[in-house]
Amino acid sequence: MSAPEIALIRGVFDHLAADASVRAVLGHPARISADPPADPLFPFLCLGPVDTRPADSASCPAHEHAVTLHAYGRDQGRAEVLALIAVLRDALRGAALTLTGHRLVLLIPTYADVLRAADGRTVLGLLRLRAITEPL
Repeated sequence: MSAPEIALIRGVFDHLAADASVRAVLGHPARISADPPADPLFPFLCLGPVDTRPADSASCPAHEHAVTLHAYGRDQGRAEVLALIAVLRDALRGAALTLTGHRLVLLIPTYADVLRAADGRTVLGLLRLRAITEPL
């Protein structure tokens, strides 16, 4: 069985990479990766912090996840990243993700923010997701 956070992240990335609206912004194949690329083409999406913990009940094998996605833009500034965050949120709202060895119980975007990076050119968008998974 795969770790629940790995199954969730793969499910999110696969779902986003297959979404036409996301590909319209991030290209085809979509520029989505676990780590920032060495020589990035903007805009792109990568994984931020992932926090996974057992669900509240000791009798429940479920896990609760907080996953942060980092969206980077440059040429069109904040508007580009705000639009990308909106596309990502729409693509994930109500998504029926396929997870290896796990079932998605809940997936909701809980937080978004956009800020300028220290280099003064790059804009960073944060999209935090709350998810609950349980093993099959």
